[in-house]
Amino acid sequence: MPDIDMTVTADDGTPLAGSLTLPTGPGPHPAVLLLHGSGPLDRDGNAPKLPVNLARPVAEALAARGIATLRYDRRGTGATPGDWRTAGFTDNRRDAAAAVRALADRAGIRADAIGVIGHSEGALHAMALGSRTDVRAVVLLAGFAGVGEDAFRWQGRSIVSSMPAPVRLLRRPLAGLGSRVLARVKRTRTDVARVAGNRVNARWLREMLVHDTRDDLAAVDAPVLAVTGDKDLQVDPDDLKEIARLVPGGAETHRVADLTHVLRRDSGRPALTSYRRLLREPVDPGLLDLVAEWLTHHLSMTTAHETATERQSAAS
Repeated sequence: MPDIDMTVTADDGTPLAGSLTLPTGPGPHPAVLLLHGSGPLDRDGNAPKLPVNLARPVAEALAARGIATLRYDRRGTGATPGDWRTAGFTDNRRDAAAAVRALADRAGIRADAIGVIGHSEGALHAMALGSRTDVRAVVLLAGFAGVGEDAFRWQGRSIVSSMPAPVRLLRRPLAGLGSRVLARVKRTRTDVARVAGNRVNARWLREMLVHDTRDDLAAVDAPVLAVTGDKDLQVDPDDLKEIARLVPGGAETHRVADLTHVLRRDSGRPALTSYRRLLREPVDPGLLDLVAEWLTHHLSMTTAHETATERQSAAS
């Protein structure tokens, strides 16, 4: 399962450095674009202090089933130039669309059998790709259904509720502080701003807060698999019901017991402080099998249908 360097040229000319994992055997192959969460993440889904290491296990699981996987370094990370703090939410979405086009144009890849897997923020862009591009399968890992600000506030309440009792007693003051921070960000007009003493990607946050994923979900023109863990602190697992309701024709949804936002299972009480421990463990193998089998079914079915149609046309 060799990795090949592959550069995606963004709409503004920025070279997004990436890797394409190909299955063994002759092509052309179905292929999947893997989109990671938010922040300065490289092609493997890793930030300096949060090594999620999602790409390799996903690529290996899919390659074993004959599916190629593309992922790339976000702007300002890895081998991609730029500054991640100046890239907006819509910039990330446009970069993802450029990657789909690059996959479709790639020799050895079936342009009619391309899917997308998105985790966290990546799931939001996967929804958009499903509604605006010709992808044939959409996998949403920990994606929300609604307005970004509502999801952001839910996340804040969830995280505070997971903390020790002395912190939980401060829920109202912390909620007030969070509201003031959001109000401060909404008033900014620059790409980067200093909020609560930290330099933040203000444009990304402004755009994310007003983004309503329900519009894209209602317009998705591809089969959808949505998976969220019941111990996800950052995305409401109840949103799976809304995803299934909104997607035309419905979506296959799975609320996975003990699965956390970092796609590892935790039998204890979920907490952000557990992430460092959980990330020393592998990505949940049951999740990988579920995603790989679902994509194999839907992308292989697409391939078989197209091949049969071509043969029928040639015979007539």
